[in-house]
Amino acid sequence: MKVPERKRPLAPKADTKALLLAAAAVEFNTQGFSGTDTNRIARAAGFAPQTFYRHYADKTEIFIRVYEQWQEDERSKIASAMRAQPDSAGQARAVAATLIAGHREWASFRRSLRQLAVEDDRVRAARAASRRAQLEALSQKLAPSTWAARVGALLTVERLCDAAAEAETDDLGIDPADWTAVVAEAIDRLRGG
Repeated sequence: MKVPERKRPLAPKADTKALLLAAAAVEFNTQGFSGTDTNRIARAAGFAPQTFYRHYADKTEIFIRVYEQWQEDERSKIASAMRAQPDSAGQARAVAATLIAGHREWASFRRSLRQLAVEDDRVRAARAASRRAQLEALSQKLAPSTWAARVGALLTVERLCDAAAEAETDDLGIDPADWTAVVAEAIDRLRGG
């Protein structure tokens, strides 16, 4: 999502909403949720501050929309990574590398997401809905197991990627290639391998 460098005059309503969303993504990922306000989002998109409330009810609503867009982008990148690999092991490594890169790129946003999911019921519900959708999309490809086991595997993959994104693995002296292999193994478990 790119933010325009200059103010756009009289953008159509759909464009305005998209520009606000793109600006919010950048702001949330650089400033975090608490460091971002709606005026900053509107100005970054090239609009007057009051424009924000013509399109979004509040900062939490646009945060959730950014999260949904991030999830769509991540799914697309995962699908591309999988198509580029001929075998299951290669796919798991490619998906692991894609997830780690995405979590690194969006580390500040994801940090805010984790915090808000504890504090705000709307964010918590959006995160739960996203995870359910991920598991349902995978369900046709997963080996039979319990719902709890699938959720555990998904949460393990998420946490491993966040550990890399927040440099916890660097602090412990783990080579990035070795950590990608660890994440790939967790992805194999999620896929029933």
